[in-house]
Amino acid sequence: MTRDTRYPAHPVPASAGIGLRAPHVDSIVHQRPTIPWLEVHSENLFAAGGATHAAMEALRADYPLSMHGVGLSLGAADRLDTAHLRRLKELAARYCPALVSEHLSWGAVGGLHSNDLLPLPFTEEAVTLLVSRIGQVQDALGREILVENISSYLRFRDCDYPEWEFVVEVVRRSGCGLLLDVNNLYVNSVNHGFDPLDYLRAIPAEIVREIHLAGFTRKDDVSVPLLIDTHSRPVSDAVWGLYEEAIARIGPVPTLIEWDQDIPALEILLAEASLAQEVLDAYRAHAV
Repeated sequence: MTRDTRYPAHPVPASAGIGLRAPHVDSIVHQRPTIPWLEVHSENLFAAGGATHAAMEALRADYPLSMHGVGLSLGAADRLDTAHLRRLKELAARYCPALVSEHLSWGAVGGLHSNDLLPLPFTEEAVTLLVSRIGQVQDALGREILVENISSYLRFRDCDYPEWEFVVEVVRRSGCGLLLDVNNLYVNSVNHGFDPLDYLRAIPAEIVREIHLAGFTRKDDVSVPLLIDTHSRPVSDAVWGLYEEAIARIGPVPTLIEWDQDIPALEILLAEASLAQEVLDAYRAHAV
């Protein structure tokens, strides 16, 4: 399937973009704010036509694009959903995104889908499975994909790796790239009691292609520390600090502000992106 030559094959810049969400589509289509790039959830474009595709047709010529999937269920025991993969391939050919990403998780079995991204055991068996699945996806799309570390609220007893080594092993053996979600990293450090800097130091800079930032919700009515990855509020001070450390170690990479619940006015989302841009700009100024 050939790419659609109507759209420029611009790379996503190492700047701060935002996730394109329904409440903001009309404003972005008509106002064309200065946004370095946009990210969309792939599955929101699986329908053949309609208003969402009309908006994408209007925006794609002006904004570099990343497509971020939530439903491929790379780590499931079932075989990959070939219909899902076919639609993803068609979308990639249609809109020519610079980046395509999915999650290191599973979420479907026997045709039933979870409402959340479910964690995997950090075992050699899971690494082998994921490497095979990522290879299938990359072969089908004819391109590198990125995989994202997820937030989690439980851990399996029997693991062969700490989470960070598991993530690096999957990426290196599959030949894909890493979408490093700094918020998820911090959430897991609190929920599972590890030093987030240990995780960050273990990530080779050369495998990171994109970073995600989002807000979490702290649960105060439980007996143990618990953060929920709700994407419903501003990025926390702790996550901003970890992001600064990540950029200091990795260098500037495309950075996305995610906000999926209690979605605020576009101006608030753009203000969050401007804070991430300040971190990227400060790194560049210091490097010069």
